[in-house]
Amino acid sequence: MLLPPMLQDPNLRVPLAICLGAIGGALSRYYITLYFLQRFGTDFPFGTFFVNLTGCFAMGFFVTLTSQVINISPELRLLATTGFLGAYTTFSTYSLDTMNILDSGNYSSAIFYWLGSAILGIFSLYLGITLAKLL
Repeated sequence: MLLPPMLQDPNLRVPLAICLGAIGGALSRYYITLYFLQRFGTDFPFGTFFVNLTGCFAMGFFVTLTSQVINISPELRLLATTGFLGAYTTFSTYSLDTMNILDSGNYSSAIFYWLGSAILGIFSLYLGITLAKLL
């Protein structure tokens, strides 16, 4: 299939694919979270928990499928991973990055990234809250 001239440029196709995927991912996260809030209340973040786990599963399944079983275009791969799953949950990307570091055999970096992201992420959030309250 012949694409219009402007869509033949990968410098346009790649960000467009990511944007299109991100729309679906962000809306999916929003509506799933809303559903869980309405169904189970606010005592536990079931929506975020569900989104993070399903996002990690989807990332693992899709990346493995498209790198070892079937071949798809780079734009379609980015639409699904960076776009949809990146907007659906960055936790899936964090998990994939951790696994890639583990697969490279760099265990100390993997542990630092895995624990450091969680611990320093909470610390950074707390720091942001504290600084905002000072204003």
